[in-house]
Amino acid sequence: MRAVWAAIFAAGTAAAQAQLHPVEPLAAPGGGLRIARPVQTSQPFSVCGPDGAILGRQDGTFETWIWPVKILSGFRIAASLQDYLVPIDVNAHAAAIEVTPAQTVITYSHAAFTIRQHMFATREGSRGAGVVAVFEIESLRPLELDFEFTPDVERMWPAPNFGRPSPEWVTARTGSGYYVLHTDNPDWKAAVGMPQTKVGMLPPYQEGARTYPLKFRLSFDPKRDTGRWFPLLMATGASAESLGRSMQELDDRIPALFAQTVDYYGHFFDTLLTVDTPDPAFDQAMRWAEVSIDQSKVRHGDEIGLVAGYTPAGDSARPGFAWYFGRDSLYTTYALNSTGDFGLTRQALEFLIRRQRNDGKIMHEFSQAADLVDWKSTPYFYAAADSAPLFVMAMEDYLNASGDLAFLRAHWEAVKRAWAFTRAHTDPNGIYTNAQGTGWVESWPPGMPHQEVYLAALDQQSADALSRLAAAMDDQSLAGEARRTAAKLRDTLEREFYEAGTSFYAFSQERPGTLDHTATIFPAVAWWGGRLQLAHPAEMLTRWASPEFSTDWGLRAISPRTSFYDPISYHQGSVWPLFTGWVALAEYRAGRPLAGYQHLMQNADLTWANDPGNVTELLSGEYYQPLGRSTAHQTWSAAMVIAPAIHGLFGLDWDAPHRNLYVSPHLPATWDRASLHGVTLADDRFDLTYRRDGGKLLVEARSAKPGVLCLVSPAAPRGTTCAEPARVQHELTLALPPVEVEMPHGLPLPGARTSQLKAVGELSSDRKYEVTLEAPVGTSAELLVRLNHAGVRVAGAELAAGKLRVRFPEGSGYQRLTVAFEWSAN
Repeated sequence: MRAVWAAIFAAGTAAAQAQLHPVEPLAAPGGGLRIARPVQTSQPFSVCGPDGAILGRQDGTFETWIWPVKILSGFRIAASLQDYLVPIDVNAHAAAIEVTPAQTVITYSHAAFTIRQHMFATREGSRGAGVVAVFEIESLRPLELDFEFTPDVERMWPAPNFGRPSPEWVTARTGSGYYVLHTDNPDWKAAVGMPQTKVGMLPPYQEGARTYPLKFRLSFDPKRDTGRWFPLLMATGASAESLGRSMQELDDRIPALFAQTVDYYGHFFDTLLTVDTPDPAFDQAMRWAEVSIDQSKVRHGDEIGLVAGYTPAGDSARPGFAWYFGRDSLYTTYALNSTGDFGLTRQALEFLIRRQRNDGKIMHEFSQAADLVDWKSTPYFYAAADSAPLFVMAMEDYLNASGDLAFLRAHWEAVKRAWAFTRAHTDPNGIYTNAQGTGWVESWPPGMPHQEVYLAALDQQSADALSRLAAAMDDQSLAGEARRTAAKLRDTLEREFYEAGTSFYAFSQERPGTLDHTATIFPAVAWWGGRLQLAHPAEMLTRWASPEFSTDWGLRAISPRTSFYDPISYHQGSVWPLFTGWVALAEYRAGRPLAGYQHLMQNADLTWANDPGNVTELLSGEYYQPLGRSTAHQTWSAAMVIAPAIHGLFGLDWDAPHRNLYVSPHLPATWDRASLHGVTLADDRFDLTYRRDGGKLLVEARSAKPGVLCLVSPAAPRGTTCAEPARVQHELTLALPPVEVEMPHGLPLPGARTSQLKAVGELSSDRKYEVTLEAPVGTSAELLVRLNHAGVRVAGAELAAGKLRVRFPEGSGYQRLTVAFEWSAN
């Protein structure tokens, strides 16, 4: 025992060389994105980077991670003010939160003092770096602050850990110090400290066994300390001596690390797509979605991969779904390609390729701590079946946007192996089955499905994508095989999954002719790639847009008419922004832009609803409230703001190998113009503008240098090489529909049930446009209308001064009403 204590003392002596000091005030980031509002104490916040995260609640409590280790949790502040003989719970005074891409600031406001908790994530690896919290303090009187926390030093689940850490207080020559947290592994320690603090709690050896929080005590004298900021410093390492060096280095580098983070986000949009429309909140939601995805990339050795998202871990060792996910990454690449972030797409795809199984299967989940266990023996690595077809589809989407044939050529064998895996695991009907892992649902009360419509639709789109990838690789034999397979799968999908009696596509089948009739949103994925159109979608689209599926905050996974519907379950009735994005894009591509706009804007509006700047994972299907288990900063939820907006509302589809940009926009009726800055096609960047001119929509693309580009209407044939000469300006004129209607949007108050107006149908012909609406009985609605044709007549509503006034009949529940617009030929 004497030798153990001698070793600890020697380590402490070496570590004491760290002389921690307050830092100069950090300059606030300039303009740009900013969310500033009063705190919602129960709501989360996240500060995330490639090397760590601070995850907490808006009352200012938080936990910290230096990936993949949770350093501490339950961080709180208490105060004692001179001549003020009442203890002060500082977190109870959390008043405001301000979020920018570079930092999050929580302000605690008391009549006698203000404390601002500045938090940022570093952009590069450094011993002890990852995330930093810095405390700015103003006070009328001397103040003692106790910073309390639970020491964890716990590696991300499922890696083994080494017991509750034992704290040692290391005192530097200046008199202040920090904790070294010893685990049962002598080579695995952490340090936590703050300049100018004394030990606030350290249970003596003689004390009985009990878990206490740890505390720093900071004596703040406004005459001496005003203008000094106090950083929370953290590091992991093998020895107390190395920890001391890491703490010192981090303390010295905080201004430079913060400046680097500010500079990173100051130039973040220099090479990415941004939008400028008459709706500034929508423009900001698009930018926040790009930032949210970027903050989901995590370093793994020399690699960068995308994790699924974050929320505080609490008592667990996993902060949300903070593992690398296959299908999450693959859906997200569609948003990355739309915004021109080809580099991150390549990193995400290569992360998956390096972990592709020998038989071609693409990984599903990979913990940040996977290298610390036998990950191949766990059930998570290849648990899902959909990653393989999605990988083939994502490779085509990347090629379409980037024109990067070299990347495809370098990874062509991986693409072929993924395709071969799907073909090796089909039923006699030729469709890839769930036998090799889950398709979508991971639980299903009637029994796990054998062949989901979701997986069947991906299989068809994967075959279709491979036919063009093989042609690009000049493998005509494989291209022909894939093309024939895609055609057969399209026919089989219609023949075996469509149910004429319900005008709906079945959820799954166990064998041909034996269907699970559950009405779900999963057929919506058929429109994801842009080439597959289900043949009989009309009634299904109407039901998706109706309050049967559509809440005021997104789409339920299944119909409430289902016997096992459960609005707070994971798969049987909750609302996922992911599903809302699938359906929104399907609605745009199937000629239902009013419903598409409503659902797109529900996702966009969620940017401000929970974790500021991020979109949550799932919400109740019955009441407007995220579920407690929801990952509040969810990567593919952010992607489902971008992808339906770019491909649906703005109507863009890329064909970089042939230098074509297909344009089929559905702008809201009140938008006279819209601009997309930094639309990337291969190596060229264009500014794209939409401008109304009477009954026409003028689309113009400009570039800084001459480039070859054809702006193409969706009716034009695919695969034709652009024959236009290189120039800096390119134009396309599109006819606008004679009548345009705009749907309102906006999230309800927390706890609300669905009560908003729904656009459940649209039908257009040469001289007529009908829109079918649903709303609660006896209610009225006012919609904005733009007329692009003279002499329009209206039946079913009142039209005056560009406003359509609709009154819904009495009855019960939601009532349906059709408004018809008619006009004569010119």
